[in-house]
Amino acid sequence: MAKILMVDDSKTSRKILRGILEENGHEIIGEAVNGKDGIDKFGELHPDITTMDITMPEMDGLEALKQIMDIDKNAKVVMVTAAGQKTKMVDAVKYGAAEFLAKPFDAAQIIEIINKVL
Repeated sequence: MAKILMVDDSKTSRKILRGILEENGHEIIGEAVNGKDGIDKFGELHPDITTMDITMPEMDGLEALKQIMDIDKNAKVVMVTAAGQKTKMVDAVKYGAAEFLAKPFDAAQIIEIINKVL
């Protein structure tokens, strides 16, 4: 299964997502609390998939996505969006996002998206 890096400033979101992914055989190889931390961990860990929250302090997910795509144009980044972020989702596609997960999380949808991106 996939080696996954989770980037989200919400500890609760990371915990829920970790539970869903690990229950389905995926390995969480790292967690980051903002975009800057996420870029550093991406370069260090080389995950199969990175889940990236859009709204975070210090550096948001869109800027982090752009920088990750500069590091590895084949990176598979799944953006995590809250309701009402349609404009940011369009930008994320332009910057190379592979797919989207919506909050609140739906376990079946998450696994379907991760499998599709793999």
